Amino acid sequence: MVPLSFAHEEFLLADGRALFWPREQALLVADLHLEKASFFAQGGQMLPPYDSRETLERVAAAIRQTGARRVFALGDNFHDAAGPTRLEPHAAGMLDALTRAVDWVWIAGNHDGATAAAPGGTQLDELEAGGMVLRHRALAGEMRPELSGHFHPRLKVTARGRRITRRCLVQSEDGHGGGRMILPAFGALTGGMDAGDPAIVAALQPAARIDAVLPAAGRLVRFPLWRAAA
Repeated sequence: MVPLSFAHEEFLLADGRALFWPREQALLVADLHLEKASFFAQGGQMLPPYDSRETLERVAAAIRQTGARRVFALGDNFHDAAGPTRLEPHAAGMLDALTRAVDWVWIAGNHDGATAAAPGGTQLDELEAGGMVLRHRALAGEMRPELSGHFHPRLKVTARGRRITRRCLVQSEDGHGGGRMILPAFGALTGGMDAGDPAIVAALQPAARIDAVLPAAGRLVRFPLWRAAA
């Protein structure tokens, strides 16, 4: 795990996908997109039907690694509103065990439909915890510290002549020690959007600067994406 400071709080980045918030004893994950493979199978696009198992195994591993007592899932938890009804018994049992073991909060996302459909835990549209707003999609104009998902940010870099794509955080700074952060997608079958896409930059305004942040060799590396004009 790699230490990360954000908005006067200390976090740990676990597996490059999740944030652990020690003060709140909370693990934050975004865009699980459970049952994405079964959704596409309904339309004839057959994918290996194990994405939910893999994603939940990763969540369980992150809980064990961090000792988290709470989980905040920041929206697009299932790929569609009917996703919970398609969970096969093994994955359903895993999810039931996880939501019983920790204080689990589902934040609603645009893919989820009715938040009441999520099994176990507590369903909310958004949440304020420890002075931070937790929601699915970054809200342009938000002045409070904010953690969100939705955009599945990825950074493309060239290293030793190779083009490499990696999941990343996108962090904005307001020039006063505050800011907002978009988490990478956690789910096994999630795609990605270029971290510097105009939609991401617009969602994080106002900002003094915006960086892509990802782990490398046990430390955080920052890549500037946008800076306000002097």
